[in-house]
Amino acid sequence: MITIEDGAVLLARHERAVRLSVEAVRVAEGSPLDLETPCAGWDLGDLLTHMSTQNRGFAAAARGEDDPAVWEARRTIDPVGDYLRSAAEVIAAFAAPEALTRTLSLPEIPPGRFPAPLAVSFHLIDSVVHAWDVARSLGRSIYLDPDLAPTALSIAEAVPTGAPRRGPDAAFAPVIDTPAGSETLDRILRLLGRSPAWTPEFAALDPDR
Repeated sequence: MITIEDGAVLLARHERAVRLSVEAVRVAEGSPLDLETPCAGWDLGDLLTHMSTQNRGFAAAARGEDDPAVWEARRTIDPVGDYLRSAAEVIAAFAAPEALTRTLSLPEIPPGRFPAPLAVSFHLIDSVVHAWDVARSLGRSIYLDPDLAPTALSIAEAVPTGAPRRGPDAAFAPVIDTPAGSETLDRILRLLGRSPAWTPEFAALDPDR
C-alpha cells in the first residue's frame, strides 16, 4: 500500500503531473509523429495515442464507469490535440467531489479494482514519466518541480519489481541501478526502467533545453 499525502494534496499534485505532460505535448505540436521515443516499439504518435487512451480510461473510472472499450487505443489524425482534450477530461473527472471515495475499475492493472487514491497515484507517475518520454523524443527534458518530485519518487519506489517487470506487457522495464547522488528525476526514471541518458537518433540532447 502506498502511503502518501491526503486526498486534496494528492489531487493537486496529480493535476500538476498531468499539466507537466501537457506542457511536453504542446512542444511536440507540429513535430513528425514517427519520431523515436524511449518506449520500445512506439513512435511519437503511438505514445500520444497511448497517453490519451490512459487519460480517458482513468477519467471514466473516476466517474464510476466500467467500460473496457474506453481502454482501446485508437490513433487519431490529431494526436496532440486529442491528448490535450483527454488531459482536461481526466483532471475534471478527478476533481469531482465523489471521485476519491470510489473504487475504480482499471482493467489493465491486476487485480483490476483499486481505491481511488491509489489509482490517482498510478496515473500521476504515468503522467510524469510519459511527459519525459515525449520531451526526450524531441531531444529535450522536463523540469520536475520540488513540490511534485518527492511524491513522484515515493510512488516510483512502490512500483513492484521482479517478475512483473519482465513480461511482454509489463508497464515498466526492470529497474536500472542508480548512482549515488542522482537527481530525483533520474532516480524516478531508473526505478521505472528508463535510462536518463537515452537520446533520439536524430540529435544529441541539448543540455541548455
